[in-house]
Amino acid sequence: MSLEAIGALREQVRRTVYEYVVARAEPVSRNEVAEAVAIGRTLAAFHLDKLASAGLLEVTFAARVGGPGAGRPAKLYRRSSVEHAVVLPPRDYRLLAGMLASAIERVGAEPAAYAAAREQGAKLAGGAAMPRLLELGYEPFEDADRTIRLRNCPFDVVAQSHAGLVCGLNHALLEGVLGEGHVVRLDPGPTGCCVTVHSKDNED
Repeated sequence: MSLEAIGALREQVRRTVYEYVVARAEPVSRNEVAEAVAIGRTLAAFHLDKLASAGLLEVTFAARVGGPGAGRPAKLYRRSSVEHAVVLPPRDYRLLAGMLASAIERVGAEPAAYAAAREQGAKLAGGAAMPRLLELGYEPFEDADRTIRLRNCPFDVVAQSHAGLVCGLNHALLEGVLGEGHVVRLDPGPTGCCVTVHSKDNED
């Protein structure tokens, strides 16, 4: 499935469609995609369904609000929660990460782990916050309150079984990456990363 998923992104227009969908905070319709990418609705639907078949997007249905077709279910697309990777030769770092997380929790070594994460973050520091977070895979965006929220958790697989530990590590890592100019808070939501970032300039 991972090879099929990666192969589905080889076509340029389809990759552009995928990039648009995953950048949106809410599920999108084929009409929205067609307008944003400047292609026809039929072609947009074709690429969206191909991406869904490859496991890269999930399909949901919700009633339209206002406009043509109001009240009728609309087919919407959002990024799939399934993780895809191709590793040759086979490696399983997620299994190792899970074992290490269990060991840390068992012996109560969280403070040492958080200190190590903060130190590692300091080594990765440099540049403006948004580009740096983007490089690290967090997919940041700024909401209406100028809070930086993170659509993606790079450690989601391990977080599903060790949420407290991984969220703490994430928090410490980003404190190290962003330094004294930002306030990093644990603020778990229904989707995305458990951490939010606030500029100290906006806190005053």
